[in-house]
Amino acid sequence: MLEISDNGRTWLLSGPTSSYALHLTDGDELLHLHWGPRIALADAEALAVRPLPEYWPFESPLDGREEYPVEGGPRFVRPALSVRTDERRGTEWSFERHESEGDELRLRFCDGGLNVTLHYRMRGDVVERWVTLDNRGTDLELLRADSAAWTLPDREGWRLSQLHGRWGAESRLAQAPLTYGEKVIGSRRGHTGHQHLPWVALDTDATEERGEVYGCALGWSGSWRIAVAQLPDARVQVTGGAGYDDSGLLRLAAGESFTTPVFAGLWSDGGFGGASRAWHAYQRAYVIPDADRDRPVLFNSWEATEFDISEEQQSLLARRAAAIGVELFVVDDGWFGTRTSDRAGLGDWTPNPDRFPSGLKPLAEYVHALGMQFGIWVEPEMVNPDSELYRAHPDWIQYQSGRKRTEFRNQLVLNLARDDVREYLWERLDGLLSSAPIDYVKWDFNRCFSDAGWPGEAYPQRLWVDHVYALYDLLDRLRAAHPGVAFESCSGGGGRIDLGVLGRTDQVWTSDNTDPLDRLAIQHGFSQIHPARAMAAWVTDSPNAMLNHRASSLRFRFVSAMAGVLGVGGDLAQWTEEELAEAGEWVALYKEIRPLVQRGDLYRLRPPRGGLSAVQYVLGGETVVLAWLQAQSYGEPLPALGLRGLDPTAAYECLETGEIHRGAVLVHHGLRTDLKGDLDAAVIRLRRI
Repeated sequence: MLEISDNGRTWLLSGPTSSYALHLTDGDELLHLHWGPRIALADAEALAVRPLPEYWPFESPLDGREEYPVEGGPRFVRPALSVRTDERRGTEWSFERHESEGDELRLRFCDGGLNVTLHYRMRGDVVERWVTLDNRGTDLELLRADSAAWTLPDREGWRLSQLHGRWGAESRLAQAPLTYGEKVIGSRRGHTGHQHLPWVALDTDATEERGEVYGCALGWSGSWRIAVAQLPDARVQVTGGAGYDDSGLLRLAAGESFTTPVFAGLWSDGGFGGASRAWHAYQRAYVIPDADRDRPVLFNSWEATEFDISEEQQSLLARRAAAIGVELFVVDDGWFGTRTSDRAGLGDWTPNPDRFPSGLKPLAEYVHALGMQFGIWVEPEMVNPDSELYRAHPDWIQYQSGRKRTEFRNQLVLNLARDDVREYLWERLDGLLSSAPIDYVKWDFNRCFSDAGWPGEAYPQRLWVDHVYALYDLLDRLRAAHPGVAFESCSGGGGRIDLGVLGRTDQVWTSDNTDPLDRLAIQHGFSQIHPARAMAAWVTDSPNAMLNHRASSLRFRFVSAMAGVLGVGGDLAQWTEEELAEAGEWVALYKEIRPLVQRGDLYRLRPPRGGLSAVQYVLGGETVVLAWLQAQSYGEPLPALGLRGLDPTAAYECLETGEIHRGAVLVHHGLRTDLKGDLDAAVIRLRRI
């Protein structure tokens, strides 16, 4: 809901439990008023009349109080907007007008020929903010154009939460006291990155289910930066947007414009769990396509076959996958061009004639006849030097003239900012999806930008931004032309996970690390911001040959992967009949609980810090708990689990034991306690009666 004061200079956006207020002073200074519990317009107007404090000339009363600090004038904080022309640098803007359309508020400012529009929209309790820059004057350069600046209330003892990691160990939750100065996270790699997810949260004394939490999440799939600053007067402000530094985003000629990605903010008084559930609901309702449709159980061929694939071999795996209840069969890398290793073939998106003599259509139709959907793996933004595409168009890659180039994984990055490259990929991918009944595309991105040059281009820095918008354009066009095809975002695992790519894909590949114990910590961090509906997770072979050679039971592997979108990635051709039968039982159980996992409210009952950990999902009158025993000392008692989110006046039946629970629900997890250090897992289902 949007409310505007009678004088048109105070604005209040309100959701179910929270409000966000801002005010324009008589001097055209746009100030932040309130972000927190829901208030009335009269309350916002009362806040608006408070005078700014007076400072000595070494400080500014605007710092830490402005909605969108620009470079120039009496400001010393990090600017959200930095603009340069041949004559001057900075912004001296004046307010023009406000506009509202539906639930969106637009505040328009101008500085000569530059028009700056700040956009606000409340969706649930999530505030979406972004900026449009429209140049109607002389040519200018955008050095920095953040999507928003978030101002926190005056508090003592702020704590910062973030998600950090690396390849194979993504989304690790880290929390530390916020100190004076700036904490900067981001990516300068051309994609979101494994090192940080573009999300931060701040609190002073919150627990999992109690206390105020402020969170911010950026919807951008390229290089990015979020800066959290505690200013000299202890005020805290968070800025964030596309681009890692201030070396230049874009050059805007007269008549050109730029729209920043969305930077979303959320206040919750329900602790970290309440904040997570609000983020999840927001993404299911407004971000993820078709989020009300549950994602199918998939099989992916990569860990079973790697590059050594054939139509006959894939058919065998498909039969075994169908027999255990898999609903989507995916052929991973190796089906195209001369792709017998990672040294060749990227860019040549036609089926290998030796492996698939009649193309992909016969295999896809065979998979459909088995009752499954059919999917493929692609990496369209990359090219091998040993490929027909590179030999025909060596100038289509990112490169620096006269410099030694880097070939991570024997591949180079195509310059999607070029119109001809983008059109080539559109034609190839559209033709591929039209050539066979393909239902799913795993879209991978297996190396960072390292030689991001564009010889001959007047402003080569633009490729950092234009590459991402070209990616979005390709995905949007393909989804429109092939509405029945689902897409998964992958980048060597969790290297491209953010609100921007989630708005165009149906799920994301969380990590290349499929060890079920390691995945508990990865999935715990992922759940801080993103819902289980988007989190792909696989059951692979044991011992885990890819990373740590840890052995684990099929039971533990399945229950770990059932916490998201279940997939199977083991070599089913080598599984015993007993393993296949057990796998079929787990897949059937997952299908029963899938609506709760993918669409229910998530409660993190015990974090994965060793010993017992558990998560709970609630949907309507049903709940399911997934519990894991990671390690145990001899004689250590394992407590019962206190469930959350249930009706305290109702009775619930445990479907595993038949026990009836009333009032505060405590359930025993059934985990084995007789084996020191053993890995075990359990699924507990309850239904209101």
